[in-house]
Amino acid sequence: MLKVFVYGTLKPGESNYQRYCAGKVVQEERSIAYGELFHLPAFGYPAMTTGYTRVQGYLLSFADADVIHKLDQLEDYDPQRPPEDNLYDRKQIETYNLDGRSQGIAWAYFMTSDRVEGLGGIFIPSGWWFSSKYF
Repeated sequence: MLKVFVYGTLKPGESNYQRYCAGKVVQEERSIAYGELFHLPAFGYPAMTTGYTRVQGYLLSFADADVIHKLDQLEDYDPQRPPEDNLYDRKQIETYNLDGRSQGIAWAYFMTSDRVEGLGGIFIPSGWWFSSKYF
């Protein structure tokens, strides 16, 4: 089972969910991870960096592990490229349900703090991004 923590356009109801996740997700649960969440106004989507604040999203479970390759393309991540040539980096992290209990390890996409700063990222203190707030 492939598990991916999503916090932006891949969340249910957001712009990329239908194309990349609908019909492929076998379970979706509200979830928390730790990092820092930023809105990237020039692009209209968010980025998560490492950190210690609560980032809210969904834990998506996929029966077909090959889905990760399509998600990598969307996130401009290629494990064969040097990290600085990727827009995002894919890492395994621990996720938690809304009560704080562990949901286990999942993949998540992170951006470096330097890149977020260079792209004019705006910190989201609530840890919850949704497109309608920013458009």
